[in-house]
Amino acid sequence: MSELSWKDVAPHWADELDVGITVIDRNFVILSMNEKSAAAFATWGGKALVGKDVRPCHQERSVRIIEHILATGEPNIYTVEKQGVKKLIYQTPWRKDGQIAGVVEFSMEIPPEMPHYVRG
Repeated sequence: MSELSWKDVAPHWADELDVGITVIDRNFVILSMNEKSAAAFATWGGKALVGKDVRPCHQERSVRIIEHILATGEPNIYTVEKQGVKKLIYQTPWRKDGQIAGVVEFSMEIPPEMPHYVRG
């Protein structure tokens, strides 16, 4: 189990946000899941996944992507569609005292047709 807690990585308002937020540490241990994230992973245990290693839940390719984020600080951003629901997935490192301490994943539903604006 990690020595970090939810208070170390995200504000409390995140539980009521309509965006799934999952936070892991450098050892791939799930530190926190907000309510939206827990609901998305309810079949696998939801909040009971906190304190568990994420690697058994992922394919080898996904584990390598997380390793890359931890090593380089480069985010991984993509869209996915499951059962007719399109989502934007944004995985990025989070830092503590300037050092990469883990990865946070934001998962948000997006409309099938989303406007795009070029400004400036």
